[in-house]
Amino acid sequence: MGFDDGDFGGFDSGFATVFTIVAVIIVLGIIAVIVLAVRNGAKARRAGLDPTTLNTDIAIKVLQSEALRGEQSVEQRLAKLDELKASGAISPDEHAAARARILGEI
Repeated sequence: MGFDDGDFGGFDSGFATVFTIVAVIIVLGIIAVIVLAVRNGAKARRAGLDPTTLNTDIAIKVLQSEALRGEQSVEQRLAKLDELKASGAISPDEHAAARARILGEI
């Protein structure tokens, strides 16, 4: 039972075939992920967006949208902002910027 009898050191050729097929599928999967990432990044750049911050940019736009604001008064929005700052969810700089934005809408 040596390497020269065609059994791959104790494994039959069926195992070698399956192993090769699995390896090829994994490599093709990795290539597909890379191609898709590059295409998505290029499309985001063409739209004038930074692909590395796209999720954050979208989250900011959604959070600043009129749809999420509802019918809250300025006082309610400022109180919520103060709660977020007190809980540590936003930094003092973010609090100041959001407060200025809210007051600028009056």
